Amino acid sequence: MGVWQRLAVLLLLLPLMGSLGQPVWPAAVAVALRWFLGDPLCFLLLGLVALAKPWVRLWGLHSLGLLTGALTLTLLPTRPPPGLRWLPTDVTFLAKFFHLGLSIRGRLSRQPPDTFVDAFERRARAQPGQVCLVWTGPGACAVTAGELDARACQAAWALKAEVGSWKTLCAGETVSLLVGTSKAISALSLCLGMAKLGCPVAWINPHSRGAPLAHSVLSSGARVLVVDPDLQDSLEEVLPKLQAADIHCFYLSHTSATPGVGSLGAALDMAPSDPVPAHLRGEIKRRSPALFIYTSGTTGLPKPAILTHERVLQVSKMLSLCGATAGDVVYSVLPLYHVMGLVLGVLGCLELGATCVLAPKFSASCFWDDCRQHGVTVIQYVGEVLRYLCNVPQRPEDRMHRVRLAMGNGLRGDVWETFQKRFGPIQIWEFYGSTEGNVGLVNYAGRCGAVGKTNCLLQVLSPLELVQFDMEAAEPVRDKRGLCIPVGPGEAGLLLTKVLSHSPFIGYRGPRELSERKLVKGVLRPGDIYYNTGDVLTMDREGFVYFQDRLGDTFRWKGENVSTREVEGVLSLVDFLQEVNVYGVPVPGCEGKVGMAAVRLVPGQTFDGQKLYQHVHMWLPSYAAPHFIRIQDTLETTSTFKLVKSHLVREGFNVGVITDPLFILDRRAQAFRPLMADTYQAVCDGTWKL
Repeated sequence: MGVWQRLAVLLLLLPLMGSLGQPVWPAAVAVALRWFLGDPLCFLLLGLVALAKPWVRLWGLHSLGLLTGALTLTLLPTRPPPGLRWLPTDVTFLAKFFHLGLSIRGRLSRQPPDTFVDAFERRARAQPGQVCLVWTGPGACAVTAGELDARACQAAWALKAEVGSWKTLCAGETVSLLVGTSKAISALSLCLGMAKLGCPVAWINPHSRGAPLAHSVLSSGARVLVVDPDLQDSLEEVLPKLQAADIHCFYLSHTSATPGVGSLGAALDMAPSDPVPAHLRGEIKRRSPALFIYTSGTTGLPKPAILTHERVLQVSKMLSLCGATAGDVVYSVLPLYHVMGLVLGVLGCLELGATCVLAPKFSASCFWDDCRQHGVTVIQYVGEVLRYLCNVPQRPEDRMHRVRLAMGNGLRGDVWETFQKRFGPIQIWEFYGSTEGNVGLVNYAGRCGAVGKTNCLLQVLSPLELVQFDMEAAEPVRDKRGLCIPVGPGEAGLLLTKVLSHSPFIGYRGPRELSERKLVKGVLRPGDIYYNTGDVLTMDREGFVYFQDRLGDTFRWKGENVSTREVEGVLSLVDFLQEVNVYGVPVPGCEGKVGMAAVRLVPGQTFDGQKLYQHVHMWLPSYAAPHFIRIQDTLETTSTFKLVKSHLVREGFNVGVITDPLFILDRRAQAFRPLMADTYQAVCDGTWKL
């Protein structure tokens, strides 16, 4: 039994003894004796007490009291665990966590369940004139709760009427959305309207085209697809395939230039704004699908992850958990087809009663101007957003804003410190989680660089394990008994989260095999089931968890595991490098992958191969040093500002394919020098030793 598990047993034992009318002070004395006097003096005093039995009886001690003291000494670790100093912070967070959890459970235990759309309807009736959404893009506008509710009702009645000519649109029927940023308010109205009918919405990445787009629509199970007219070309590419599957398509406009595709504009305008009766969604349950959010598709075609009504409430309540209130103004530049933008951002604000300011895209130069203009107090971030803000030239007005809270994931420790020094003491709440995952982590203590924190009670409620892993097979290593091998404090391990009745893994819509592949059985004991996050993390002795890499992003070279994230952090310290993207590339005749970095130079700076070599030689072990450098004008990112590596890995260091400047690490010259065709061939032939 681990230290925290033993302490958890003690915390449960003491109230039990108190409820039986037994004194608990012997346990407190045992703690004081062992932790403050040490074992020799502690056991000497206990021996003297054992000799003084009449004196013990005078204190009214019974056998149960003595047993409590003895159990405390047995279970108590010899020294206070390092994380004990965080006990007040842990208890405060746990109190909020339990309160929100009980609130959600209470709402969803009703018949029918009280979902996010029910809460929105109550707020719209109570405060119809409150501004809930502000759109900063083309056609900028502010939308009140009453207006948004009326639009949602119109969307529900309009789509129900349009679909009603050929089928019945009832609770449980999925509707797919393929909408760009210009139609954000209309898309949100449609989403809320479908929720009023009990219909889940599948939000499809508007950048998808061809086979990935067709797969996304077909895998959603929807028979209705609503499309932004700006994405006409994307739709027409896959329309025959969709029509063959009997999927009916509508443009979110008044006209349609595509045969076989209808338009919803007129129907939306003419539809009544009468309230949608709650009994139309009366069949839904707490674990009925509310939304389908797609994975990035980096390891295959995108998969529709199921977000239940329970999960939507859990995520949308994160704003409240982090200290946001109804008086806050939340600024979001994140896409609505991702959980952070839609559920935590928009639905979180509707749940809380706060105002959500939506920008069509992220602009580092306009970010703080928008915050000042709209009185923003809370900002959302993912990936590299805050680093981009730090890279903008400093301005005198950098601290002239009302932002007090930033919340998101993917923030590196060095950027954390730089951001707060430059823009003020903004409180940062860093999360860790995935769209389909069953457990999330929160850095509620504010430790710079940590993605979350756990404690003994959280470990009991939502167990997680960091285990040894096989880099090549991308799966856990097993011992002789066939069980996984946990790593120690500070060691990198693959994160597995236990699947329990109160924290299930719902998985993806479609064949069960898609979800089964993400599960690991027999982790700590035969028969247990854990969700494989695919992420490599470390945990210190105080319970703080630090992200290392995606298992696919970590590569192996010279028999050592290399973290791309760590190498990126080292290279980012070079003054002439503005952005860095590290990945591993295969080399003919070599095992594993060698390090390579795509970089963007600071404007006005030139590449200094000698300086970079000296920096790499000083700060990185030889196996982790990148051997190839690729200079690019811009580094490609995903819609959530994660660096894209897949096509860079495919192109490798091939001078015949890549037109960008390439450099190779030359240890003899002690510099990175230009990679020429003859050197490239020598590397491939094995005559150039890496």
